[in-house]
Amino acid sequence: MSVAVIKANEEDVKLLARLMRAEAEGDGKLGMLMVGNVGVNRVKAKCLDFRDINTISRMVFQSPGGFEATQKGYFYQRARENDIELAREVIKGTRYHPASYSLWFFMPEGACPAQWYGQWNSGRYKSHCFFTPLNSECPSVYQTF
Repeated sequence: MSVAVIKANEEDVKLLARLMRAEAEGDGKLGMLMVGNVGVNRVKAKCLDFRDINTISRMVFQSPGGFEATQKGYFYQRARENDIELAREVIKGTRYHPASYSLWFFMPEGACPAQWYGQWNSGRYKSHCFFTPLNSECPSVYQTF
């Protein structure tokens, strides 16, 4: 049995599952898992815009700097069992490149920019580009689970 890398009760797991679905369902299971990685990384990170983001709820509803999906009705639908399982997977620390250490993602109209708000592009998966801080800017996101 794997241990969680961030604190999460059942409601937290469902909240993360809803976020993952609302942000990346169109990119399939792997895209949703990568969005989950970003969420877990934001809770773990004690740097940049995430110094006081220490719970899943604070991460999901962070403002400013949070997720657009929380402003749409689809986000507020009940979590589905398969989405809950995906959320559990990232809470246990499973990482997926290019989101492994990413703190940001977005869906550009064209190619991924090399940088976004000063953060480096770590890659693209389907419609989303992922951005990762330098180790010198955010060592906590790189700590081993």
